[in-house]
Amino acid sequence: MTIDPQLLDLIRCPLTRQPVASLPGDRLAKLNALINEHKIKSRDDTPVTVELAEALVTEDGNIAYPVIDGFPVMMEEHGIPLSQLDAG
Repeated sequence: MTIDPQLLDLIRCPLTRQPVASLPGDRLAKLNALINEHKIKSRDDTPVTVELAEALVTEDGNIAYPVIDGFPVMMEEHGIPLSQLDAG
């Protein structure tokens, strides 16, 4: 399921206020691989344990937000710092 483009025009990162877009498939695949290896934590230091079918990423590419059952989870503590992709 993809997020409605009109909704994407309205959504902003709660931390940086940047616009968001769908996380590209290659980065999503890498993120999910690291989630399966238990190497990914959200901003509140909670391990991410469930693979993501979709995620939204900030304009600068630094933070991803999970999309669960078609709904973006745009809470600061649930943001996933994507710097972990380079460390993984």
